[in-house]
Amino acid sequence: MEAATTQQPIAGDKAKRIVDAMRSSVARRGAAGSTFDHVAREAGVSRGLLHYYFGTKERLLVEVVRRDCDIRMDILDAALSDVRTAEDFVDALVRSLEDVLENDPDFYALLFEITTMARRNDEIAGELSDLYRRTRRHVADLLQAKQDEGVLRLADEPEAVAAILFALGDGIALQVLHAPDRVRELGKWVRAGVVCARALLGA
Repeated sequence: MEAATTQQPIAGDKAKRIVDAMRSSVARRGAAGSTFDHVAREAGVSRGLLHYYFGTKERLLVEVVRRDCDIRMDILDAALSDVRTAEDFVDALVRSLEDVLENDPDFYALLFEITTMARRNDEIAGELSDLYRRTRRHVADLLQAKQDEGVLRLADEPEAVAAILFALGDGIALQVLHAPDRVRELGKWVRAGVVCARALLGA
């Protein structure tokens, strides 16, 4: 766990290029095939700089997922900020899921791959657990705010509802990610997911 104590602050153009290069490499080669040598060459930096910023490949993979999750949360925040009804809230969740699956399926491919790796690596497991906890809490706060506004009537405590909403989205993604006709399959699964989301949100 030495890397956890010596990791440098992650900021700046070089760090961003490294994260982008790792994400691109995982999409093409998978996590196992994405070495620091590959990533350094594609990011246009030295291999030593990857160690300086991230310490280990595992921490870099977690940073890729964290950055993607932050982007998704920002998009979701913007989509949900002005919703006035529970149906609007459900529609915003559906559009967010459909957008990722149709335009950026690598996000879920990476998420599933790193989740599998977490079962065999305590460092990844700890980082991923913290990330999931933070994103659940973030969505729970959004749910609570909308309930306070009278937009939603949550079926359970906000963090529990957030966890199940994530489970619905991730489960649908797992079912359709490699389907030959992803768009058609997505429509079927989303319809059933909407029924569940409405019940959770009081729509």
